[in-house]
Amino acid sequence: MIRRPRIGPIWAFLMTLSLAACAGNGGLRPKSDGPYAPLGVDASRNAVDGLTVGHRLMASGEYELALKAYYRAAGDNGLTADVLSALGSANLRLGRLGQAETLLRRALAKDEEFVPAWNNLGVVLMEKGELGEAERVFRTAFALDNGASEQIRENLRLALAKLENPGYDVENNNNFALVRRGSGEYQLLSTP
Repeated sequence: MIRRPRIGPIWAFLMTLSLAACAGNGGLRPKSDGPYAPLGVDASRNAVDGLTVGHRLMASGEYELALKAYYRAAGDNGLTADVLSALGSANLRLGRLGQAETLLRRALAKDEEFVPAWNNLGVVLMEKGELGEAERVFRTAFALDNGASEQIRENLRLALAKLENPGYDVENNNNFALVRRGSGEYQLLSTP
């Protein structure tokens, strides 16, 4: 004769305990202020804008993470001139000149008067050695900005010096400044 195991009170207690741990109303989950990462996202709170996060990451030198934040901003806000310019600037800092140029030109197609995109396109063109077009782009940025930005003025001066004297050593003497909308600046050392 085959004996069946008897479900005793201990087995019933363990089964109840495991079901309580699976309950969606708290169960045995850790408290949110515990040492472990939170289990969920509080959807009632607003997330920080991807552009803001990206700008902060750019300022701290985290260009790959900034690029991801800008992609998130693109998902949230669409491909605005601001987002395209930010994506272009991040790609520039990562040395992806072709992608940076394409994105910055797309930003300018959306907003022809977007000064940071004009300036940053000039930096890309200087990096690529396209001095004549870079000088024209910096002049456009300078005119649209009414000469208010010291970084753009300095970039134009460097481009003119390099155009007049192709042997001018930009790498050791000066640097080109990336600009963005809002506060802060990004420095990009130019290599001829």
